[in-house]
Amino acid sequence: MSQTTKWAMAMALKRIMTQKPLSKITIADITEACGINRMTFYYHFQDIFDLIDWICQEEGAKAIQGRKDYKTWQEGFLALCCATRENRAFVEGVYHSIQREKIENYLCRVVYDLLFDVVCELSKGYSISLENKQYIADFYKHGFVGIMLEWVKCGMKEDPKIFVSRVSQMIHGQLLLAIKNMAETPILSKKLE
Repeated sequence: MSQTTKWAMAMALKRIMTQKPLSKITIADITEACGINRMTFYYHFQDIFDLIDWICQEEGAKAIQGRKDYKTWQEGFLALCCATRENRAFVEGVYHSIQREKIENYLCRVVYDLLFDVVCELSKGYSISLENKQYIADFYKHGFVGIMLEWVKCGMKEDPKIFVSRVSQMIHGQLLLAIKNMAETPILSKKLE
């Protein structure tokens, strides 16, 4: 029942965002649309932004669905782009509000998890530290998320398949090259010697 109530609130927020900017939406709007009381809302979420975080996490997990290895990462990234496009009113509403960082943080988490799993898979057989694996995933995450946010900013006009194909062409072989280059390479200390 709890998940059903959460999804009802999520769907209500998404519907309302097709008619109103996020800054004008209240908890009363959401609870009225769901036929629940405010206490039910607060039982599940602290505020609207907590609900937005939950939606992002759930939608991202659903889009990726375990497609986080070297053979399937493009499918996972494509599914994420398609889910973003399918939820256009919600994503653009959050992106163009003062809460843009919610979308950025969500994309960073999802894309990092996707890339980290790929880096771990590709690094089998190489002596590379956990910190260097994290660094590689973090580095490429910023490229993926930056280009994806630009795609969102421009109205998601480019077909997700073309978008993902371009990203794939840009990094083809680069993750493995980064792993090879960083294998047995000590991490630079903060204090330069």
